Amino acid sequence: MVFPTLSDDGSSGGRANGAGDLYRDADAAYLWACMRDVAVFKPGNVSLASAGHGMAAVQFLSSAAASAGPLLRTGAPVGARIEGAVVATRAVAGCNTNLGIVLLCAPVALAAERAAAKGEAALLGALGGVLDGLDVADACAAYRAIALASPGGLGNVGEQDVSVPPTMDLKSAMALAADRDMIARQYARGFDDLAIAGLRPFLRETDVGGDLAACVQRLFLRFLSAFPDSHIVRKSGLPAARSVQAEAAPWLARLERDESAGSCAAFTAWDASLKQRGLNPGTSADLTVCTLFMAALLRPALIGRRARKA
Repeated sequence: MVFPTLSDDGSSGGRANGAGDLYRDADAAYLWACMRDVAVFKPGNVSLASAGHGMAAVQFLSSAAASAGPLLRTGAPVGARIEGAVVATRAVAGCNTNLGIVLLCAPVALAAERAAAKGEAALLGALGGVLDGLDVADACAAYRAIALASPGGLGNVGEQDVSVPPTMDLKSAMALAADRDMIARQYARGFDDLAIAGLRPFLRETDVGGDLAACVQRLFLRFLSAFPDSHIVRKSGLPAARSVQAEAAPWLARLERDESAGSCAAFTAWDASLKQRGLNPGTSADLTVCTLFMAALLRPALIGRRARKA
């Protein structure tokens, strides 16, 4: 596996001249976000400490390294970024490790490239423009990527099903699925859920020196406790997702009181229970990674920051 080495300040060399300031360290930001995804123990997810669902952390790290180039290719449209990243991932991982991550991070990457200034408002404003500018070609490329990734539990829908070429732009196609899929909902709603439930609380906590691993765990639990996880819904049904959502809420409250709770035996036992039941909160993890990507674009110093615990 070839995984770009970050320098002491977190830089991986930067992007080409002409891109927005936020895009300068996009490579490092993306790779850091993907690394945090598996370095931090998150119940039900694959991590360095805990494999599961027939996958290991090395597959996610290989996927991150392979997908970074096409996902962050300067000037590329969103659809091409998605398709290129999924093709590259499939070649090294042999399975779907990061489709949700790629779908979320592709428009954010283009927004960072286009943002006229630094800061959350500039990034979200540019992101809104990117989403509004998506076209049928983006949808066709995204549909091909989804078909290649072959995520489980998609089923069939009556309109704009991913098994046939789309006839509308990608944002409109996503809007049709927004009531049942959290990733589609971000496209339809301008990433509002991600910004409000994820990015802002995470930046508030890290800005005042919160332990990085605990901040990531709380970020994940905020998504998992606030919304039924779409991946669990697809694979196991809404009642199962609601059950996991209810299990997550008291853990979030506990970690807000005591950061060390994220490494206790009961937290580890919950991870084992979720995996034994075949329940993988994959969409909550995808939302977490995209939030971390955005956070690192906005706060590059996070990339070089060490967690006190993983």
